[in-house]
Amino acid sequence: MIETPPLVDQYCHGVLRTELGLGTFEAQLLPAAGPPAAGTTFFDTQTGFAVRRWCPPLLGLEPHATPARYLARRRELGAAESARLLLRGSGVATYLVDTGEAGDLTGPKELALAGDAEAFETVRLELLAEQVADTSGTVAAFLANLAEAVHHAAAGAAAFTCATGLGPGFAAEPPGPGEVRGAAGRWLDRRTRGGAVRDPVILRHLLWSAVSSGLPLQLHAVAGEQDALTGFVRATEGLGARLVLLGAYPRHRHAARLAAAFPHVYADTGAALGRTGAGAATVLAELLELAPFGKLMFSSGGSRLPELHAVGALVFREALGRVLGGWVADGSWSWRDAGRVAALLAAGNARRVYRLDERG
Repeated sequence: MIETPPLVDQYCHGVLRTELGLGTFEAQLLPAAGPPAAGTTFFDTQTGFAVRRWCPPLLGLEPHATPARYLARRRELGAAESARLLLRGSGVATYLVDTGEAGDLTGPKELALAGDAEAFETVRLELLAEQVADTSGTVAAFLANLAEAVHHAAAGAAAFTCATGLGPGFAAEPPGPGEVRGAAGRWLDRRTRGGAVRDPVILRHLLWSAVSSGLPLQLHAVAGEQDALTGFVRATEGLGARLVLLGAYPRHRHAARLAAAFPHVYADTGAALGRTGAGAATVLAELLELAPFGKLMFSSGGSRLPELHAVGALVFREALGRVLGGWVADGSWSWRDAGRVAALLAAGNARRVYRLDERG
């Protein structure tokens, strides 16, 4: 058995505080999908099967309980108690929480209390810019207040994150002052009508402000944007910024190659393991083939459902044991080396990258 220390979940969101019915619950299993095929539900996915495998025992049921039985038990316990049992059963000791997700979600302190863990905030750049824009009347005030907000956030947060894709034709270099002022004026005008951050110049300004702060910057690896991401990685090399590539599956091999090629780049296992369920060991083995072991970090990518936090952690441990244990069994690795690498992926790398031990 491969032993791991308590996990550091280096990227997740809060969980819903409300009770959920069958339809509402299953919609959260694949939130970006359309309706399920006729005669099926979203429990008929690798994620759904993983939830039924790993979560029922945490709520006092047998593995593979039916969705109806599982949700009945969940309602019997209540949303808060279910979340507490699921989070505490996951083996996670530290959460890094992206607080930019919409909805009635628990914040870092509430998540930490439910999970009997510690938690740190990851500040989403787009939300920070929107909050500043809504309290700044002019372009000059917006830019000054944004610089102050980034500086203030950097003093207390564990990292910055950006959920917006870089987009085709993304210019990797920081924009000039005049370019930023012009883009800010256009966006502030749209913002009065509820416009979100979409302008590529504003996005570049936010990213480079985060790079200058000294905190790690988490980036989502989006389909079709490999060239843009690679360009930004190259432009930030040697500046002291640590980039963490998130949610790369099924582009996880590209993220792993970037982590191998650039000293300031890291990749996470992410929600891919929970989504691939029984196939998670294959994905994890591919990451370990391509990236140095000191460049990979666990995250659940969990959002809204505490089941996704728990499944991410439990599937990660199971896949890690299967992959590393297999290599030990065939004589390729020693138990000592397997345990050391498991500790790096589970917690050690994240504690180093985010300097968690310096936070007390």
